[in-house]
Amino acid sequence: MSINKDKLAKRQEIKGHNPDFVRPESWRYVRLQTNWRKPKGIDHHQRKQKSRGRPGLVKVGYGGPKEARGLHPSGFTDNLVYNLNDLEKLDPKKDGVRFGHSVGTRKRKIIVAKAVEGKFKIFNARVNASGS
Repeated sequence: MSINKDKLAKRQEIKGHNPDFVRPESWRYVRLQTNWRKPKGIDHHQRKQKSRGRPGLVKVGYGGPKEARGLHPSGFTDNLVYNLNDLEKLDPKKDGVRFGHSVGTRKRKIIVAKAVEGKFKIFNARVNASGS
């Protein structure tokens, strides 16, 4: 049951036009991962865009469509929930639920029960039935 398919498709289409932003010099050294880090040196070749053929920098103009921001890949909006009051403010037809990191197992079980009863999409349930 995927919702907002058109918004997700638009986001994917725009993402296809963007360059692959890779960490500078990650192609040169095995010890550097490819995940993006901004070049900050005063003479850095990529930051200054000195020579052609250098990968592009992350800039605000490469952002996705406004209506698709904050959407989970399932199409639901991603909402942090810490207690039952947060859950009551949401709509199960369009809002997904992600439990906060600081929510303990006891409270998490109660919120999961209410969320399942309300037919919410849960992104990170991780509750074991044994209680330990």
